[in-house]
Amino acid sequence: MTTPILLAPGSVPEVGAVLNPFVIVDDAAAFIEFTSEVFGVPETAEARTSMPDGKLIHAQLRLGTVDLMVADRLDGWPPRPGLLQVWVHDAAEVLQRATTLGATTVTEPLPFYGEITLARMLDRWQNLWWLWSPAPGQPDPLPSWEGGSDAIFGTLDETLKSLATPGSRL
Repeated sequence: MTTPILLAPGSVPEVGAVLNPFVIVDDAAAFIEFTSEVFGVPETAEARTSMPDGKLIHAQLRLGTVDLMVADRLDGWPPRPGLLQVWVHDAAEVLQRATTLGATTVTEPLPFYGEITLARMLDRWQNLWWLWSPAPGQPDPLPSWEGGSDAIFGTLDETLKSLATPGSRL
């Protein structure tokens, strides 16, 4: 979509996306390794910028057309994890890869509306990932208010409430 305010997708320098998330975490190098292994994408090596003490002030990985940027949390900075949505071929497979590397399952793969499967995970940096995958021919789930499962909303609600308590984690 082109607007008078946003750059047109083809106008963004270095073929980037109009909007790119940036997370600040402890041990950014480990987060980059996790993300690279889970999603099968390399770090953009030329973007890595280290401070003299070795902490990363900037690094990035490209997922599709979007750059996920990351930095180490510096003294006095709060962590800034993200809520990230990613389209993948197989949400169940990606969830399994992530849990093997220390992520926690938030929502098991479930039918979502519009022939989509949804799964969610929480990584050890408290980034909450929505994993979407196409599911052609899959019927829409029955809404919870019509007797269907409440797992799609309930698992998210439970996780976010648990993260609101200082020091808590699933």
